[in-house]
Amino acid sequence: MNKKRGLTLLSGILMLSLLGACGNNNGNAGGQTEPQASAAATQEAGGNNQAAGDSGTVDTSQPVTLKMIFVGPKPIDYDTVFGEINKKLKEKINATLEGEFLDWSDWAQKYPLKLAANEDFDLIYAANWAGYNDQAIKGGFLELTDDMLQKYAPMTWKEMTPVSWGQAKVNGKLYMVPQNRGETVEKLILYREDLRKKYNLPEINSPEAYATYLKTITEKEKGVLPFTPETGDWKLHNLDRVLLKQQNEWNMLDFDLPLGFKLTDPAGKIFNVYETPEFKELVYYYKDLADHNAWSKSALNSKLDHQQEFKEGKTASITHNLGTLGSMVTDMREKKSPYELALADVTPDKKKSVAVSTQNGVAIHATSKNPERALMMVDLLQNDKELHDLIMNGISAVHYNPVGDDKFTNAEKNANYTGFSNWCFNSPLNRDNDSFPDEANALTDKWEGEVYHYDLETFVFDNSKVKTEVANVGNVMLQYGIPLEYGKVNDVDNGLAKLQKQVKAAGIDTIIAEVQRQIDEFLAKSAQ
Repeated sequence: MNKKRGLTLLSGILMLSLLGACGNNNGNAGGQTEPQASAAATQEAGGNNQAAGDSGTVDTSQPVTLKMIFVGPKPIDYDTVFGEINKKLKEKINATLEGEFLDWSDWAQKYPLKLAANEDFDLIYAANWAGYNDQAIKGGFLELTDDMLQKYAPMTWKEMTPVSWGQAKVNGKLYMVPQNRGETVEKLILYREDLRKKYNLPEINSPEAYATYLKTITEKEKGVLPFTPETGDWKLHNLDRVLLKQQNEWNMLDFDLPLGFKLTDPAGKIFNVYETPEFKELVYYYKDLADHNAWSKSALNSKLDHQQEFKEGKTASITHNLGTLGSMVTDMREKKSPYELALADVTPDKKKSVAVSTQNGVAIHATSKNPERALMMVDLLQNDKELHDLIMNGISAVHYNPVGDDKFTNAEKNANYTGFSNWCFNSPLNRDNDSFPDEANALTDKWEGEVYHYDLETFVFDNSKVKTEVANVGNVMLQYGIPLEYGKVNDVDNGLAKLQKQVKAAGIDTIIAEVQRQIDEFLAKSAQ
C-alpha cells in the first residue's frame, strides 16, 4: 500500500474501521535473556563465511528458516512471491522466510497469545497500536543493542534517523526495527459519490453531513448498508479517530485506554475521555445513527470484510487512512467499478499529526534461535531494492508494473498480493502508485503542509507499574464501552454513568496519575 512522496499513508492497520490495539497481553517476562546472550556471544565470536553489508564478515554457513508472524490475511500468491524472496535470501544470507498470517477478524486475540505461549518463531509484526510497548516491557521482544544493529543491520543503522530510533525505545531500550518512512494516520471516509448525487445530498465535509448521508442511504437505498465497520475486538470505535480525536484535536495516547490530551496543551494534562462532554455528545450521535440502522445490528459479532463489502456495493461507506482508501479507489477504478467513489474529510480544518516510527515495524521474538540472521533479513527487506520491491509489491509485471525507480501501477494480479502487514518494511525505497487518485494526492499535499508537531509527539507510556489497572480498565471498555459505541444501549445517560463508574472502580485514576507523572518528567527533560 504505497503512497505519495514523504508520507506513507496506509493502515496499518492498518486497519480499517473499528479501531483498537491488541491489549490485554499476557506476560513473557524475562524471555529475552538467553537470546540476548546468544546475540552478544555471536557478535564477539564473529564468523568467517559471508559478509553482512558493511558490518564485516558474519558466519552464514548453516542454513536457517526464519518464521515471521504477520497480521492480515495470507495473500493468494504467497507461495509465488515468497518463493522469489527466498531465492534472494538464500543467496545473500543463506536463510528462508516462512510467514504465518493472523487474519484481521481475530488477530487481536491471537497476537498476544503467540507471545504469551512462547511459540517457536523468530520475528513478528510490531506496532504501537498492536501493543508494542506492553510486549516489550513484558519481555516478549528481544532487546536490540547498537552493536547488534551496526553489525547485523548496517544499512538500516545508516539510513534510520536518530529520532526514529528514539521513538521506538521503551524505557531507554530498543525492541523494534521501526519503519523508515513518515506516515500520517489521520482517517477519512470512502463513500459512494453516485449515491450522494442521486439523492442530492450536501457535500460530506462534517459529521452532520455524514450522518445525513448515512440516514438517507438507510431510508432510500434498500439492500445497501450505510456503513460497515472493521471486525475485531476493538476497545474504541474507529470513527472515534475522526469524530473524537481529530474533531477535537486530541491525542488519545493509547487506544487501549480512554485517555487523551489536547495537542495544543503544553502541559500535556491527561483526562478521562469517558468523562468529557465531547464523548457524551458522540455516543448520542452514534445512538441516533444506530436507531436509523446506519450499520448492521450484528456489527459487534460480524466477520465481514468491510473493504470487500464496499467493493461489491453492499455498503455505502467505510473508514480508513488515506493510503489504504486511495489504493482502494485506484483498484476499483482500474477494474471499472460501476460506482462513483469519493473521499470525505469530515474534519477539514483540524490539525493533522504524523505517526511516530512505531506505527509499523518488526520485532524479534525474545526466544528466537537466530536473532542475528533475523536482523540481517530485516536489513535486506528494508534496504535492498530488489528484495524490498518483492516484499512490498510482489512480482514485476504480475502484481505491479514498475514506473521508473520510485513509482508503479497495478498489474493484473495486484489483488493477489496485498492486505497484510508488509508495511513493517516501509522505507525510502517504497514505490508510490502512479495511478493514485488525484483527489488523494491533493489531500496529501494539503496535509503535508498542515502537519502539527507537539511536545509529546515522541512520548511513550510505560504501563509496568499499573498493568493490573490497565487490564481491568480494558475489560470495562469491552463490556460497557463498546455497546455505547455501537448505539446498543437504550438509555445513553444511564449507560454512560455505568461506564464511568466501572472505569473508576477499575483504576483509571491510578493510571492517569502514573501517565501524568511520566509526562511531567518527559517534558521536564525535554526543556533542559
